[in-house]
Amino acid sequence: MTDAGLLIDSQGRVLRDLRVSITDRCNFRCLYCLPETEAAHNFYRGHWAHLPNPAPIVQQWVPRAHILSFEEIERFIRLAVSLGIQKVRLTGGEPLLRHDVENLVSRIARIPGLTDLAMTSNGFLFPQKARALRAAGLRRVSFSLDSLARDNFRKITGRDGLDEVLASINLAQELGLHPVKVNAVVIRGLNDHEIEALADFAHERSLCLRFIEFMPLDSARAWLKELVVPGREVLARLQARFDLQPVPADNPSSTAKRWAFPGGRGELGIIAPVSEPFCGHCNRIRLTADGKIRTCLFSVTEHDLRSRLRGTAADEEIAGWLKSVVWQKEARHHIGEPDFVPPPRSMSCIGG
Repeated sequence: MTDAGLLIDSQGRVLRDLRVSITDRCNFRCLYCLPETEAAHNFYRGHWAHLPNPAPIVQQWVPRAHILSFEEIERFIRLAVSLGIQKVRLTGGEPLLRHDVENLVSRIARIPGLTDLAMTSNGFLFPQKARALRAAGLRRVSFSLDSLARDNFRKITGRDGLDEVLASINLAQELGLHPVKVNAVVIRGLNDHEIEALADFAHERSLCLRFIEFMPLDSARAWLKELVVPGREVLARLQARFDLQPVPADNPSSTAKRWAFPGGRGELGIIAPVSEPFCGHCNRIRLTADGKIRTCLFSVTEHDLRSRLRGTAADEEIAGWLKSVVWQKEARHHIGEPDFVPPPRSMSCIGG
């Protein structure tokens, strides 16, 4: 494929990775995304004299008629793959809330040229769908696990679901999904005391665990930079406890810096978009559940794909439009800078 047939932005970055949100609904209320619980408000109240928005904050879901159908999602992914996209990750909200999601996975898995199909889930419903998803062609899965302590897990997620998530991790490994990744968002004063315990868990279970810096993507607009535990601080604590070996990056666009445990029993990674941005090699684009293209996780502008899919536009016309959208991809985000403006929608709407 020539460069003319690829998705290239004005910085010369070739886009290969597509994140597709298939629903904005979620059955968790994570403090860093949808902080609607009293526990979440109590936590933020301890850091803010006054919360930025009055409590309670209730997420307004996108009307169901605006959510893309499986046919529309498949059509766009086929088109994106024809333009050089190689990896697709299904996200939410919580993607397993989408009825018959395994049928969508089957449709996507059959697309020629797609080399990787993954999903990010909170894991609560995974045991009910795991075998069907594996049979449909799902290759990898990532779960959210921000705490190994039941009370703290409930405080962070708003749900007593620790047992279900742990069972999902075990089941994914049993079914041969590989690698099974676990994501932990680290927030100072909330779960940073569990960093070593989470790493121990990854070592014991031979998992790939990613520590992620707290980002300004919550619906309450309550994010504070002082609640971010910088990646270098996390790494220093891990290296003081474990004999870790650096893992060479296999892809310059990788978001995580990686370290392996001795004997290949698990891996740790640090994703530090706040303290150590990796925008220069970003090769990702996002499709929201209601059919908007986002060229950055922190974009303040969205581009309307849905009207084109539901209108009379042919694939060739949409392809040309998509190339023009990608060309406008932001050079970088501006988290922590005086002119930073958070995206108008929370992570649950944008897609992870």
